[in-house]
Amino acid sequence: MVGRGSATAWGGRDHARCTHRLASVPGIGPTLARRLHEVLDVHTVEELDAAAHDGRLERVPGFGARRLRGVIETLAGRLGPHARPAPPPRPPLPVTELLDVDREYREKAARGVLLRIAPHRYNPEHRSWLPVLRTRRDGRQYTALFSNTARAHVLGKTDDWVVIYGDDGLAEREATVVTETAGPLAGRRVVWGREAECAAFYEPELRATVTTGRRRRQ
Repeated sequence: MVGRGSATAWGGRDHARCTHRLASVPGIGPTLARRLHEVLDVHTVEELDAAAHDGRLERVPGFGARRLRGVIETLAGRLGPHARPAPPPRPPLPVTELLDVDREYREKAARGVLLRIAPHRYNPEHRSWLPVLRTRRDGRQYTALFSNTARAHVLGKTDDWVVIYGDDGLAEREATVVTETAGPLAGRRVVWGREAECAAFYEPELRATVTTGRRRRQ
């Protein structure tokens, strides 16, 4: 018959082994390993991998976006590419937020109230000409700036094309907003590759414009 003291000893050794296994993952020290074992009841690196992909890990104090990405990348290399299916892609940044960030950026850039940086590319004079906006929408961090690509310079769009980076703490996504030059959305700001969503966004405005035009002709 196993006494209470023997059970405690075995439990302590099991706890220590779990902590050691989890602490072997870069970015997780003994303190975080103990917290994972106690809070999430995680015992193995496979269970740690599952927690990293199903959202439980990000709720543990001490796990920011950078540490979470590092753990996922480390476990992918350690467990192999077929250890678990790739997580589903995160939903795209909302068109409404992108257009609103674009509006805020261009308004503030026109007023000259934004910090200007000197981009390394296509800037031989090293001028600080590129305004940068950092703002938030619904818990997401956004950074917006005019496009500084070769194509933007060739086409003269460095004051029109706006590149927006959105970060929700788990992944950073990128979008480009431009002025549409043709079709029913001509003259309006649209997100490249998401014109249908932009058309739906502008539909009430477009409908009101058509109705007003008809009334004037009557």
